[in-house]
Parts: sequence; C-alpha cells; structure tokens
Amino acid sequence: MKEVISLKDVRKSYYLGKQELPVLKGIDLSVMENEYISLMGPSGSGKSTLMNIIGCLDTLTAGTYVLNGKDVSKMSDDELADVRNMEIGFVFQQFNLLPRLTAWENVALPLIYAGVNKKDREERARDILAKVGLADRAHHKPNELSGGQSQRVAVARALVNNPSIILADEPTGNLDTKTSEEIMELFGQIHEQGNTVMLVTHEEDIANFTKRIVRIRDGVVESDTVRKLANKLISE
Repeated sequence: MKEVISLKDVRKSYYLGKQELPVLKGIDLSVMENEYISLMGPSGSGKSTLMNIIGCLDTLTAGTYVLNGKDVSKMSDDELADVRNMEIGFVFQQFNLLPRLTAWENVALPLIYAGVNKKDREERARDILAKVGLADRAHHKPNELSGGQSQRVAVARALVNNPSIILADEPTGNLDTKTSEEIMELFGQIHEQGNTVMLVTHEEDIANFTKRIVRIRDGVVESDTVRKLANKLISE
C-alpha cells in the first residue's frame, strides 16, 4: 500500500520575542493511502498545528514532511500553494463558503486556480454535488442552505480536485447530533470510495467513526490505535 504522508521528528516552535514556545516536540506519523484517521487531543496539545502543517498551511521548524513522495518541508511558498490546491481537500468547522456564490460556484473555486475552463468547472462541480446529495441545490447560495447542506457543499469543494487526502478540522463542530451523523456517514462513503481522510476532533463519538485514532498530548503522539470497528452511529 502506498504511503501518502510521512512525518519524521516534526517540530514546530513559535517565538515571543526571543522566547521559544515549542508546540510540536518530535512527531513521527505515517499515513497510508485510503486510511481513515482522527487526530485527537486537548486544547493546546498541538493537534491543530499538526493539521496545519499536514495541510501545508504552516511550515515546520525542524524534521521532514513527505507528501506523496514530495518533500514539502523544503518547498517555497508558491510550491506549497500548488500542493494545497492539487493534493489536499480542506473541510472547516465554519464551512468557509463565499456568501455571494451559488453552491456549484463555491465547489468550483479550486478548479479556477487549477486553470479549468468554466464549462468543465460547472460540469465537475455539479457531478460532485450530486455525489453528496445536493444535485437540487446547485444554484442555492449559502444563506439558502441548512448547516448540514453547507457542510456538504464544503465537502464537495474538498473533493472536486481529486486530492490525495481530505483534511477536516472539527467538521461537525457547528452541527446538531443528527446532522453530524449524516456528515460522518458521508465521510465514511468518501473513504470507502478510496479517499484518504483525516479529521481533527475533540469528540470521542465522532472519532469512533474512523478506523484509526491518533492522540496528541503536549506536542507528541501519546497513542496511535487502529480500530476494528468503524462508522458506527453516534447513537449506538
């Protein structure tokens, strides 16, 4: 099986004047193609910083990060931007949809940066919206969608470029229990279709949908557990 992510002795520090504030203190992590993983940890554990490094939204202080065979720890800002657009699909807690754009236009945004023409953008965006159950909402704007529908649009946008990995940061944080179940079932379907999915969550019942749980504490990996059962309903 192909290795998608390889982190070796990854460290990240921030600086307050001359004072060093270490956040990640030597993370080793390997993620294989088509894994379904949750990153967990208390506030201040470093899990969000780690997610930002994996998503090429932040750079590491020391160590190596190889994504799909490419050493991103040595890339320029422009190269990192290309990796973010082509290799990684992001899903955020706040949805991050542009309010003046329709659902399909929001989904198609990454394709603009990839240089895809408008006709192909719309066709691809509509296909992806259909896959997440929103074919009839393509022309609706975010204020005409429910929270669950907005998050489905965000998931569709993350999928539109066929990325190597889907990164979801607290994807159910703003949703009620029933809608959270629906979104997690959608992630399960995405995983079953061959996608690598990694999500950050502080909720055990959400993490229990995934097949592997990596717990971060005080900037290091505290535990890394592969689960035999996954995608169980939250209510079970």
